Amino acid sequence: MYRRTFLMGLGATIASVPQKLWALNEAGARTLIDTLVKDINKVIASGKSEPAMYREFERIFKRYSDTSYISAYAMGVDARRASSSQKRAFSKAFQGYIARKYGRRFREFIGGRLEVTGVKKVKKWYEVSTIAYLQGESPFEVTFLVSDRSGKNLFFNMFIEGVNLLLTERTEVGALLDKRKGNIDQMISDLSKAG
Repeated sequence: MYRRTFLMGLGATIASVPQKLWALNEAGARTLIDTLVKDINKVIASGKSEPAMYREFERIFKRYSDTSYISAYAMGVDARRASSSQKRAFSKAFQGYIARKYGRRFREFIGGRLEVTGVKKVKKWYEVSTIAYLQGESPFEVTFLVSDRSGKNLFFNMFIEGVNLLLTERTEVGALLDKRKGNIDQMISDLSKAG
């Protein structure tokens, strides 16, 4: 009985702690990207086939990124006229597309590695800098923006050599919609094959 009372009291105490004490901090942002980089490096060194690597990159993308935010941003204002089922279908197609597109880019890292070099706070998120070391090429920067707005520490944007994932993908999705004269279903079908 005492144990139950103690645990209930402990739960109530934890629940009453101000939310900002649990908020994202520099160490949390670094830990997220350290773990992400470790998983990417593991896939790069795995020697798996290209399709198997893409499946792994999609798993990594789903685990470490704020996929809801990224896909909503990529869809832009067209999300307002999309049905719930179209939004779900778009999110699923977008995850596969991102895994193939950026997975192809990360495959270039075979024989190389990513290394976290620094973290800094920017507004309500953290910018985590990494350096990509590739064989026979000069090192370059890959930057992740990390937030806890979804309730978990996740990255919501990435820059590879200064190229902004969010802006690039919004432009790409917009171009696919233009090509299909605004037809969301056809754009989703195209996206599921792209990357």
